[in-house]
Amino acid sequence: MEIILFLLSCFGLTQILVYGKIFNKIRPNYHLFHCSMCMGFHAGWFLWLTNGFTGLFTFDYSLATGFILACASSGMSYVMSVLFVDEGLNIKI
Repeated sequence: MEIILFLLSCFGLTQILVYGKIFNKIRPNYHLFHCSMCMGFHAGWFLWLTNGFTGLFTFDYSLATGFILACASSGMSYVMSVLFVDEGLNIKI
């Protein structure tokens, strides 16, 4: 259950940072800030580093765990951003 909460948190953080209109004026024009896969990776390691401050998920602080969680976050953020768009599910028939 922890991994599901972690990945959903990473997806939410990624969506806010990449697509949130509140950040339009301050979002740098780098590829990182416009790519859900790239930002998902960085959201993953950031939430892994800060997981000791929450009761939602607890992971050990080994570099291998951090790297694996960041990669899982990147993949999940990309897949979820392709599946869900502003209008709902992105199903093309």
